Amino acid sequence: MSELIKHECGIAQLRLLKPLSYYKEKYGTAFYGINKMYLMLEKQHNRGQDGAGFASIKLDMKPGYRYISRYRSNAPQPIQDVFETINNRINTEMKLHPEYQDDVEAQKQNLPYLGELMLGHVRYGTYGKNSLESVHPFLRQNNWMHRNLILAGNFNMTNVSELFENLVKLGQHPKEKADTITVMEKIGHFLDSEVRKLYKNLKKEGFNKQEASPHIVEQLRISKILKKSSKDWDGGYVMAGLLGHGDAFVLRDPSGIRPAFYYHDDEIAVVCSERPVIQTAFNVPLEKVSELKPGNALITKRDGRVIEKEIIKPLPKKACSFERIYFSRGSDADIYKERKMLGRLLMPEVLKAIDYDTKNSVFSYIPNTAETSFYGMVEAANDELNRQKNTKILKEKDQLTDKALEEILSQKLRTEKIAIKDAKLRTFITEDSSRDDLVAHVYDVTYGVVKSEDHLVVIDDSIVRGTTLKKSIIKILDRLGPKQIVIVSSAPQIRYPDCYGIDMARLDDFVAFRAALALHKEQKTYDSVVQDVYQKCKSQDELSKTAVDNYVKAIYEPFSYTQISDKIAELLSDESIKAKVKVIYQTVDNLHKACPDHLGDWYFTGDYPTIGGSKIVNKAFINFVEGNKKRAY
Repeated sequence: MSELIKHECGIAQLRLLKPLSYYKEKYGTAFYGINKMYLMLEKQHNRGQDGAGFASIKLDMKPGYRYISRYRSNAPQPIQDVFETINNRINTEMKLHPEYQDDVEAQKQNLPYLGELMLGHVRYGTYGKNSLESVHPFLRQNNWMHRNLILAGNFNMTNVSELFENLVKLGQHPKEKADTITVMEKIGHFLDSEVRKLYKNLKKEGFNKQEASPHIVEQLRISKILKKSSKDWDGGYVMAGLLGHGDAFVLRDPSGIRPAFYYHDDEIAVVCSERPVIQTAFNVPLEKVSELKPGNALITKRDGRVIEKEIIKPLPKKACSFERIYFSRGSDADIYKERKMLGRLLMPEVLKAIDYDTKNSVFSYIPNTAETSFYGMVEAANDELNRQKNTKILKEKDQLTDKALEEILSQKLRTEKIAIKDAKLRTFITEDSSRDDLVAHVYDVTYGVVKSEDHLVVIDDSIVRGTTLKKSIIKILDRLGPKQIVIVSSAPQIRYPDCYGIDMARLDDFVAFRAALALHKEQKTYDSVVQDVYQKCKSQDELSKTAVDNYVKAIYEPFSYTQISDKIAELLSDESIKAKVKVIYQTVDNLHKACPDHLGDWYFTGDYPTIGGSKIVNKAFINFVEGNKKRAY
């Protein structure tokens, strides 16, 4: 993506199902689990760069020995910082105690971070906060082993105020109104309640507190706790947790908005946000990695049992399509095919835009992440070129010379690496004109490959705000002197905020929204339509638990898809641009054809999978009209 939009958080949970000595003997190190956690978090680095964290739990530790370790970082390279710190701590202890070298039990007893149960997280802060306090995993401590809770997730809740008030009604005093805190305290409340109930029953049977502990571990029902805790949650989430005694869980939202995959055998149970991370880290074939079903939890019990259990009744699956377009690693077998298909499906509209003149067209892509879609577009373009060749040969077969035939067959599609992103240029001068000049040079171009009669076709993953295109990319592409610049988006027009994880919160950030408003102004309908939508949005009951309409759809209804795309092209160019500029977006229908199992499209269609989604978009419109720059969630 040529312009920054913040990614999704990523989780990695690992349970070693054998004693640490097993991994020492088989893999040469008792630190097998820590090494794998580092690998999994680095393989998900694309999902978060604001912070990273790691937590571990040691099983069967005697009282008086530390059994929970955690380290979090918001350093510029947080994953490296986390594991360098862990490595330094362990190496320091090993130097002080060389007798630990071949004694795995001594390592476990005395070295920090070494355990059988681990949870890692990479984070993008959707609220703009990057303090260490905001970095996962979070820890809720208690002297009772069963009541210790470590939590990390990839999520946004749309009803934080409601969840906060529910905690207050339970008699709690949350330290802040944030979804992470409210979720953790809700789980913690029902965890405490369940432990108390179990102890009360065991006490009646004559057990004292010490004797009751192992029975509580055995009888604790994680599924019951999760059912009660998640009852009022509205949002997209994958929530991962560890309990101090060794149980673990990962819970996915009922619409399957956020992704989660798992694998387990007799050695490990592992859960990640992305499938190829598990495949790479553990050399596992694709068919062995399972997707966690919507509304289900993967529960790993202290005794090693791994169970997938329905917690919330699943809703129609609305897995986030942006995962397929951009966020997840393109090394996933299915995602790779889907991204190529996204590029291929755009080709009919591209051919119309260039008047089927493949000879005088240069094809390229903008950021590296659009490369896979580019391959699909090029394959479709080559199909068209071959069709043109066949037509010409058949038409002229009676008078074709060997030289003419050779000339036809030698025609090739012109593909070039046109836009090159330089190392990050620091816009250290705050004065606007100076900043704009620096931004305009973030990308450089390849000179000498585009002719004045050429169409220059460049594909991007998505066009969100359009800022980088307007201030940088289109200007530098125009320097090459093409007849026409065709900007192609493998994603549809982003019209609405995301409230389930992606940092797309304000309507006026979206170039599609600004284009629709510009069209209303041209038609003299701006004031009436905006006021009508505003009054309807103001009438919504934010505390209602019933569905509300997305009134913002009315902003787009009078205009065709092409009208908005054409207006975007106008907004992205100015009088300084000599080439004609054309913008082509993927259609929602083609998106669904390419990604049939990931139909979450609310940022394109406004069809939110939860009640909270429509409330959020209406709130975002209220903020826009009132000039309020705050987030709607």
